[in-house]
Amino acid sequence: MTAEVIRRRQQLTTQQATQTDLRLDNTIRPKTLADYVGQCRLKDSLSIAIEAAKKRGEALDHVLFYGPPGLGKTTLALVIANEMGCPIQSTSAPALERPRDIVGLLMSMKANSVLFIDEIHRLNKVSEEILYSAMEDFVLDRSIGKGPTAKTIRVPLPRFTLIGATTKAGSIANPLRDRFGISYRLHYYEPEELHAILMRSARLLDIQITEAGAEAIGCRSRGTPRIANRLLKRVRDYVQVQHHVETAIDADHARQALDQYDIDPLGLDVTDRRLLRLVVEQFGGGPVGLESLAAAFGEDTKTLEEVFEPFLLQSGLLLRTPRGRVVSQKAVAHLYGLDSDMMQQVKAISQQLGQQLNLAVGPRDDDMAP
Repeated sequence: MTAEVIRRRQQLTTQQATQTDLRLDNTIRPKTLADYVGQCRLKDSLSIAIEAAKKRGEALDHVLFYGPPGLGKTTLALVIANEMGCPIQSTSAPALERPRDIVGLLMSMKANSVLFIDEIHRLNKVSEEILYSAMEDFVLDRSIGKGPTAKTIRVPLPRFTLIGATTKAGSIANPLRDRFGISYRLHYYEPEELHAILMRSARLLDIQITEAGAEAIGCRSRGTPRIANRLLKRVRDYVQVQHHVETAIDADHARQALDQYDIDPLGLDVTDRRLLRLVVEQFGGGPVGLESLAAAFGEDTKTLEEVFEPFLLQSGLLLRTPRGRVVSQKAVAHLYGLDSDMMQQVKAISQQLGQQLNLAVGPRDDDMAP
C-alpha cells in the first residue's frame, strides 16, 4: 500500500476539518437548536440562556466551547447567532497576528452581535490582553503618542458576545478563561445520535439510505459527526460505482465500502491498528515510554499525542499509565479476533511471562517516560 493511499484513508478518519468538510458543512449545518442533534444537556441550558437574554434585550454572556475536533463547536456558534437574530463575525486565533487585527474586529462590532474566535487557545499575549477589557468592561484601551507624552484613552464598545472554541481548554490563560460567563464541554456522540445525524444529512444531500445503513456508518464514525458525514459521502461514491445504479445504501453496502477503505467496526484505520500492533508485538503490550513508541512508529511525540492517541485513549484501546503506554485487553481481542475464553488464557500467560521478564531483566529504561 503506497504512502499516498494511506494518507487518503487517514483523511477519512481524521477529526480535523478538510476543505471538503468545509464545503459540506455549508450544505448540512443546522441553523437552530431544534435541528441540532445531540449534546442534549448543553442545548437545554443554552436555550434557557438565549431565551433569557432575548427577553432582557441584552447580549448573551460570553461563551466558551471546548472538546475534541469535529463535534460541532463552530456550528453551535452559528446557531447561537441565528437564535439571537444577530450578525456574527468569524475568525481564528492564528489569523489575529497583530494587535490591529483584533482591534479592527472589536471596533466593527455592533450591539448584541457575536464574535466567534476558533482555536482561541492560540491567541498571542497582546491580543489576549486587548480582549480582557473588551470582554469585561466593553471598552478598548488605546495608546496615543510615544514616550513621556503618551496617554491611554478608553474607547467604549457596544455590548457583544464573544464565543471561543478550543480543543485545549487548559492552554487558555486563566484571566481569559475566567471572563467567559458560560463554558461547555462537548462530548463524543452516541451511536443513536450519529444515526439521526446521518439520516438528516442524507435527506439534505438527497442520498437514499436505510436505517440499518446509517447505523452501520455511525458505528464506525468515532463518535464524531464530521467523520460520519465524510464517510456517508464515501459510501455513496462506492455504491454508485460498484453497483452502477441509484440504490439505497443498506448495512451490507456500508460495511463493504468501509472495509474497502480499511475502516474497521470500531472506526480504526490502518494507522491506528499499526500503532496498537506495534505496542503488542514489539513492546509486549507495554508499558512503553512515549519517546520509544514514537521512534518505533516513525512519528514525533507531539504528533503521536495529539493526532493518533486521543481516540485510542478515549475508546479504552490504549491506556496511559505512569510507566508508559499499555494496550488494553479490548484492543488485543479486537486486533486478533479473540473471544473471552481465549483472552483469559492470554491474560494468564502474559502475567506469567511478565513476572519472569521482570525478574530476569527488570524494568525498561523508558518505563518512567511520560
